[in-house]
Amino acid sequence: MLGRPAVQTSPRLIERQAPTGDIALVFEGVAKTFPDGTRALEDINVQVHSGEMVAIVGPSGCGKSTLLRLASNLSSPSEGEIRVGDGNLGYVFQDPTLLPWRNVQRNVELLAELAGVPRAERAKLAADAIGLTGLDGFQQHLPRALSGGMRMRVSLARSLTMRPRIFLFDEPFGALDEITRERLNGELLGLFERERFAGLFVTHSVIEATFMASRVLVMSPRPGRIVSEIQVPFGYPRPTELRFDPDFAAVAGQISARLRGFSTE
Repeated sequence: MLGRPAVQTSPRLIERQAPTGDIALVFEGVAKTFPDGTRALEDINVQVHSGEMVAIVGPSGCGKSTLLRLASNLSSPSEGEIRVGDGNLGYVFQDPTLLPWRNVQRNVELLAELAGVPRAERAKLAADAIGLTGLDGFQQHLPRALSGGMRMRVSLARSLTMRPRIFLFDEPFGALDEITRERLNGELLGLFERERFAGLFVTHSVIEATFMASRVLVMSPRPGRIVSEIQVPFGYPRPTELRFDPDFAAVAGQISARLRGFSTE
């Protein structure tokens, strides 16, 4: 906003510490103000436990993606503290961000290659991730030869090579058609059940949030605050048919009502 000075970030505020116990990720009093004076986030207090999938919904521009960038250290908070557990952190963006000149195998190996993992080892890691994400047989395909859903599988496989204990998902399936989206929701939950990483999943879809998560956090318009937390009372695994269950509809309706309460439309 005009007239507001840029906020300087104190080194104390961006210090990364490990959380205690089974908590994988902590935001404590976190706020973010951009250099132009835009206050994106305000007083964020969130804990994500190991082996837990937490979804975040909120109106456009409320700071959901900013929250993930802070968690991944791609950006620094203006206030507050973020604590991240041990182990690698995976980040799946809205866009697959694949290198168009590399085939699937080489794209999946990329993070391990950048981390200095020896060729034979990263080939093995990539092969495991390719198998987990249903990409067997597509190793030599270039991204332009793949559907949108297949490209997102490659993006997910690339992050899986580093065996992350914390996964950040920034609307990874938002651009896909409904059928592909539902299929990938199920496949991702299968990986979650197998690997039991801690997940923070940003989405605009209430149905997707309800299906994926054990807790759903609702954010207010900018500056984004956590204004509601809804427990999702369904265990894992979750069959596709759960979406048609009256109890599922009731939980999704509760989340939608909380979200509409802060809608600016």
